[in-house]
Amino acid sequence: MVLTASPAAANADKNGELRVESYVLPVGTVKPSLEQLQSGDGLARLRQLAAAAEPQARMPLETVGPAASYAPLSRRVSGSPANLDGSGIRTPSAPAPPATAPDPARTMTFGECKKGLGSSEKFFVKSRFAVCDGASFLQTWVLNGRPVGESMFNVRVVGTIPSNSRTITFQYYFTDFATTGKTGAASMPITTKGSIPQSWPSRVRYTRGGDLPAGTRTFAQLKAKGTFTQTVTAAPKQGSSGSTDLIFSVYEPTVTYTAPAPWKLGGSTGGKLFMLAPRWDAATYLANSTGGGNPDKKGAATFSYVTALPLSARPGAKEQAEAAHIRQAFLVPQDTKPYMSAKKVPGQTVQDPLHRTVNSARIDKNRAEAVKQCKRYWGANYASGGKECDEYPFASTYEGAAQPQYDPDAKKFNFSVKPIARNDNQAGGLILQSFYAKNRIIDGLEDAFVVKVLS
Repeated sequence: MVLTASPAAANADKNGELRVESYVLPVGTVKPSLEQLQSGDGLARLRQLAAAAEPQARMPLETVGPAASYAPLSRRVSGSPANLDGSGIRTPSAPAPPATAPDPARTMTFGECKKGLGSSEKFFVKSRFAVCDGASFLQTWVLNGRPVGESMFNVRVVGTIPSNSRTITFQYYFTDFATTGKTGAASMPITTKGSIPQSWPSRVRYTRGGDLPAGTRTFAQLKAKGTFTQTVTAAPKQGSSGSTDLIFSVYEPTVTYTAPAPWKLGGSTGGKLFMLAPRWDAATYLANSTGGGNPDKKGAATFSYVTALPLSARPGAKEQAEAAHIRQAFLVPQDTKPYMSAKKVPGQTVQDPLHRTVNSARIDKNRAEAVKQCKRYWGANYASGGKECDEYPFASTYEGAAQPQYDPDAKKFNFSVKPIARNDNQAGGLILQSFYAKNRIIDGLEDAFVVKVLS
């Protein structure tokens, strides 16, 4: 975002007045030096960088639920541990309880956030319980139309949620303060806020805590101490009707500043870090549904993002046959049964994910339709030799084999079945159920997940 001076300020430059041009860029962006800015080419390149950056008011591409329609979604998939070094992804050689999904991360260090955002990412999603975003704030100090100094600072915000907790902690990190040439940066007032501009339902009230400054701090003060915390808690019994007690919201960190006299800052005076999407629930089929006997603490918080179920097709993995079946459905759907010429099974991308159902009747219908197709193609004895009928999408999803019976727009036969070893099939089922529980996947279209096959 480019914050240019107003016409009045531009005219004032001719009389020797000072102005500040401000830019908000992804953290880690390589900016032009003061010498390059003074050459003219550098200033043009800086403006190009700002113009190429995404608008600030964006949500992560993985956002699901009502918050996904509050602001434009990012054009890029968020950074994730799998994109870095594979940490957090279960592998056959890693010691782990049998047939269970990995425990999602619930902590994130500043170093992990910095590495995850790198030089171009808008968001880093370590898990549904540990996310971060950030931005770089640059100021070019201009005298009579010529850059005479520059300053900058970076802001990163890390959001984390402990297990079975309704409290989200947002850690703000102000870092990388720098000045070059002639500036008034040291005394520049900076105001930081963490607001919740929208809730669903709108009646929700939140409890805040932490030491996030209520007023302004100068550039120099934040350089001396630039780490602050804000906690946000939503009590139960404020959400949607029914047993899920759902609350969705948008959390928006903002940083604004004004130029110290005699400098003048035209246009906007700061920027919004990209928005995050907290969610609270008290679903009866998820952990802490009673609050350990305390109704005021039942349920827990998550971030409302599509998350990935990791399944391994590597030799030795307990679910190897199921994962290989799903990989085949992803890569060569025309070779799977039942045959359908335009088959494209969901769950491969965040734009076309899977949705959990806890409706036992629908789950049974999904399984019955899958078994029907196994018998059709492999005969009534398809299970001989210790096999079971494996289906994808899973029977516990809205996209299961019986979806056309509920949704007239759903394509018939847009699923895959295959007899596989009973042990692999059951291991896959246990991993899926533990994944639902550990990641607080709720029933319905306001939550979603994808499948990541490791091969």
